Amino acid sequence: MSTSFSKIAALAVLSSAVVLASGCATKRATSEVVVAPLGIPGGQVGYNGAVIVDNSNAVITGAENIQAVVYFAFDSSAITSQSAGVLNQHAGLLKSNPNAGVVIAGHTDERGSREYNMALGERRAQAARDYLAAQGVAANNIRVISYGEERPAAAGTNEDAYAQNRRAELSY
Repeated sequence: MSTSFSKIAALAVLSSAVVLASGCATKRATSEVVVAPLGIPGGQVGYNGAVIVDNSNAVITGAENIQAVVYFAFDSSAITSQSAGVLNQHAGLLKSNPNAGVVIAGHTDERGSREYNMALGERRAQAARDYLAAQGVAANNIRVISYGEERPAAAGTNEDAYAQNRRAELSY
């Protein structure tokens, strides 16, 4: 009887240790990145209903004269020299309007898994955010979102369509 009791006691101690170890995990800090391939419902104003951006008419008008899309190479989130030129224009607008906010949405082509493309879209949006922040734009005025492959700019399975879908879009 004592052998049976000691086995039960050992099992109870082991079970308690497993419950305590798995139940005491710390909560991860929340990220400022929104991953919303289908958008957030509610019909709010902003980038495709996902994030509210409240800018003055002067900022919105200024942004209309700047290319709003930067493109990336296949499977890359590196800022190209052409993209840097576009982002420099946005940096100038944002630095001259320190209260202005921008949403950067990362996109991918359809190649790769959905999960991989969501992560790649996030890396692209964050690369654009990091570039703007390095140019002196207040990082807390920049929001990023990833749509992955969910919102293609061009349909098709050729390189031209893929190239148009590998992008980050800036929205005011």
